Amino acid sequence: MQDAAQRLKNIAEQLFGAELPVRLRAWDGSEAGPPGAPVLVVRHRRALRRLLWKPGELGLARAWVAGDLDVEGDLYETLDAVAALIWERPDDERRSLAEALKDPAVRSAAAELAKLAGPFLPPAPPAEEMRRKGRLHLHTKGSDKQAISHHYDVGNDFYALVLGPSMVYSCAYWESPEAGLEAAQHDKLELVSRKLGLRPGMRLLDVGCGWGSMAIHAAREHGVTVVGVTLSQEQAAFARKRVADEGLTDRVEIRVQDYRDVRDGPYHAISSIGMAEHVGAERYLEYAEDLHALLKPGGRLLNHQIARRPQQDESAYEVDEFIDAYVFPDGELAPVGTTAGLLERAGFEVRDVEAIREHYALTLRQWVRNLEARWAEALKLVSPGRARIWRLYMAASALSFERNRIGVNQILAVKTPASGGSAMPLRARTWN
Repeated sequence: MQDAAQRLKNIAEQLFGAELPVRLRAWDGSEAGPPGAPVLVVRHRRALRRLLWKPGELGLARAWVAGDLDVEGDLYETLDAVAALIWERPDDERRSLAEALKDPAVRSAAAELAKLAGPFLPPAPPAEEMRRKGRLHLHTKGSDKQAISHHYDVGNDFYALVLGPSMVYSCAYWESPEAGLEAAQHDKLELVSRKLGLRPGMRLLDVGCGWGSMAIHAAREHGVTVVGVTLSQEQAAFARKRVADEGLTDRVEIRVQDYRDVRDGPYHAISSIGMAEHVGAERYLEYAEDLHALLKPGGRLLNHQIARRPQQDESAYEVDEFIDAYVFPDGELAPVGTTAGLLERAGFEVRDVEAIREHYALTLRQWVRNLEARWAEALKLVSPGRARIWRLYMAASALSFERNRIGVNQILAVKTPASGGSAMPLRARTWN
């Protein structure tokens, strides 16, 4: 009788039709696979039951979050190996589950996996999985508030541990990999401020203001009056304290408010940094039109947003199951061309697009280092499952940016006056 690891290896290679690029260690202590390769640890046969009940990414995610699956050694190296086997195979090698099960060898492997998994009862999903209240439609004010709370209301202390003193939860802007996270985040906030042409006396609306970093920077460094809006109660409380500590309460107001409910325009400028991913395709034109209406003629919008690569068949685009269940519920990514087109349909004139994909990979790797360096402390602040979620999603996202599977762009758009007169300097990239 073969040990569990060798049986798992044989089953996996039958299912994938390829040699396994990682070494397996099973719950019985046995190992199989190429020596020196990354080690994927199957701590409990419950992981197999999760995969059988939810084949694909969601089953893997549940096993990881619950601690039934683990990695020994370098997480990035393991994700690289697994990605090449599962997510990045050539299209002609990919098969749907229904197609795969037509293959007798695959059916045999699935049956063997069921035997190895033990009692065929569905394990309960980990507690960290998003539980949607009622049958809410996507991207209503209620569903968006629920989704934002799931992601952001997990504890300000945990975010401070991951993000560092800047408390900026979006791509930094690196002069070099050695620049340091705090300097790179300061440079990002300053870049946004200069692209918006902020000057004393202006009003800035910061949509999705997070923990207040952009609002504080704009008020302190550029003398503007700022309204920051967020749907997270925890973020707002933290941001208000920071504003008070900086002595900026006369110039910065932090609201718990949906951007669709902002009625006190017009503003000279709007920053939307890492927020628009939550808007959704169905609502994106409405989002762009709302922001356009809140600007003065000649006002600028800086839209900083993650983008995915376009697909041959856009109707076949599917949301990442792990991200949707555990990280950003209801989040949606669009190609940058789609985003620019919708901004222009809303009345904006797109004046500049800067792609900073490599910068996000550097940012994410630093966040992962912060988390790993203070892992024991993190486990006192959140559940082990929550910490495992953040470590996996940040590491996997770093690789996705490095491999050009996703990107991030700053789009500068202007509410050009009806006369068509100049609303931008002749040499725009001087950013003044």
